[in-house]
Amino acid sequence: MTTSPTWTITAEPFDAPAARTLWRAYYTEVSDRYYLLHEGRRTDPVELDREIAARTGAELAPPGGQLLVGRYGGEPAGTAGVRLLDATTAELTRVFVREGLRGRGGAVLLVRAAEDAARSLGAVRMILDTRGDLVEARALYARLGYTETGPHNTDPYAEHWFRRELS
Repeated sequence: MTTSPTWTITAEPFDAPAARTLWRAYYTEVSDRYYLLHEGRRTDPVELDREIAARTGAELAPPGGQLLVGRYGGEPAGTAGVRLLDATTAELTRVFVREGLRGRGGAVLLVRAAEDAARSLGAVRMILDTRGDLVEARALYARLGYTETGPHNTDPYAEHWFRRELS
């Protein structure tokens, strides 16, 4: 008999050990991609630690947010966060799947679970931003029905903005 691992998605505190480990993996990857592309180097470890500590994810705690952790075969494998920006608009953030587990459907499950979480918080639309070099993310959002829009924030790293009605 053969069994295959499956995904489970659960809401977890932003400061739970699995959430912290996945946040470090996510931030390391996107930061290194940026610096390798623009400066030909990886992120300085001191800078990495400082930025990870400064962005705790507290905005992803109830009642105005939620962090979802995806596990594949029981092991922490990915995250998606949602936070309310106003009574009807939520922001999707921290969508990440560990490199070795990509292509197994986790990202879609995480985004859909984040949309459900946003609805439960009262949101009727989801917005997000991403960088130009994160081509996989942009393709995922387009495939899931997100429409590219004009800027909705002034984040210096944001280059693409998306929106999706949650009705």
